[in-house]
Amino acid sequence: MKRIFLVVSVITSLSATAQKAQPVAAIIDEFYHHPEHIMVTAHRAAHTKYPENSLAAIREAIEQGIDIVEIDVRETKDHVLIIMHDEKITRTTGKPGKTTDYTYQELLQFPLLFNGQPTKEKIPTFEQVLQLTKGKIMVDVDFKADGDEAAKQTVDMIAKHKMEQQVLFFIYEHPYATQLLQWNPKLQVMPRAHSIAEIHEIEKMGKFPVIHIDDDFYTDSTMQRVAGSGTRIWINTLGDYDKMEAKQADSGFDQRLKDAKYANAIQTDFPEKLLAYLRKKGLHK
Repeated sequence: MKRIFLVVSVITSLSATAQKAQPVAAIIDEFYHHPEHIMVTAHRAAHTKYPENSLAAIREAIEQGIDIVEIDVRETKDHVLIIMHDEKITRTTGKPGKTTDYTYQELLQFPLLFNGQPTKEKIPTFEQVLQLTKGKIMVDVDFKADGDEAAKQTVDMIAKHKMEQQVLFFIYEHPYATQLLQWNPKLQVMPRAHSIAEIHEIEKMGKFPVIHIDDDFYTDSTMQRVAGSGTRIWINTLGDYDKMEAKQADSGFDQRLKDAKYANAIQTDFPEKLLAYLRKKGLHK
């Protein structure tokens, strides 16, 4: 009995470890096959405790059980892909200049700030983020670097780590999806629509897993049709809705769902709160 118990214990332990190491499989299944559930995205990672776009903030999002972490990709003077929202590094490091004014080794000398104070966190590379997130959480790449070379490098890096199903490549101008998919047909592209007309143009280009939309042209009829075709509707609570939520729990999220009832991927600065809210409502796994 002792030997049988030992074997069962080992198998159970290995199974639990495997499940813990690969939670992204369940997230991917939800994202692509369960549109009735709303997916939660941590804007610039879970940055209420750690610097935005830092590895620590990404780890926090993983620990919170968030579905998707949003990061911003730029490049350095020596063409290293890094994670930084602003073109300039002043707000996040207190130093002058743009990311392209420095080599990556030079940027490593500048700690990331949190609440205006330096931390142990450094500006991460895109590859470091992929290494950290692989098998753990989906990634939304908000591509902010300039030029095809940086875009191709980003696409190739995703392919190198075999993370095409796990990573969404967000673009502001939908026609650029054609170029990205020529480089890698397996890439999951999230185009941004700026109008109902652009939604129609995107649909004519082919099937996309998700379309980023804005409030100013949201209509239930159009979004119900798009969501019914299997394409997720991505919308934000950033700004007014998150401000409402900060003042009164559930108020911002209640209003967000009321204003965009067919949106099923929501990006927020309060991902842990949104996750708990959706689970309470039965709108998340």
